[in-house]
Amino acid sequence: MNYAAIKQVDIANGPGVRVSLFVSGCTHRCPGCFNAAAWDFQYGSPFTEETQEQLMKYLDHEYIEGLTLLGGEPMEPANQEALLPFIKRVKDQLPGKTIWCYTGYDFEKDICGWMMEQLPFTRELTERLDVMVDGRFVLEKKNLSLKFRGSENQRVLDVGRSLKEGKAVWMEEFR
Repeated sequence: MNYAAIKQVDIANGPGVRVSLFVSGCTHRCPGCFNAAAWDFQYGSPFTEETQEQLMKYLDHEYIEGLTLLGGEPMEPANQEALLPFIKRVKDQLPGKTIWCYTGYDFEKDICGWMMEQLPFTRELTERLDVMVDGRFVLEKKNLSLKFRGSENQRVLDVGRSLKEGKAVWMEEFR
């Protein structure tokens, strides 16, 4: 897997001060995407052990609320497989940090549907996420007043509750 960028200090992609990892590769190609360069799976730099070490150092501060995954598309099957060992490590070594994931995939139809049925790593990765912002960016539904999402069709979901209840459950404070 490649990554497009790392933001060591990010206040735009989730609550508090966060570290953000922008992965490369996205098949959605949403018109108006703010990061179209990251559609290319070869864009950016390889996600190496050294990259992961640096991210762990960035995350290991009291003022850092957590990690945000965006892109590109973190939930692309190839990216999920590459991210899983790192996300396991973050949860094991820094259990107080929250993990947010932005995806153009639909939580019920794609993540809990065909992905969990066909991909061996989707469930394990998803279970380690705290919040998922799902749904493609839709330019016609763009709304700059929305908190932590770009278009009105996107949802900010509590992943743990959603998995437990078997349906998408909104984070009420972001509805």
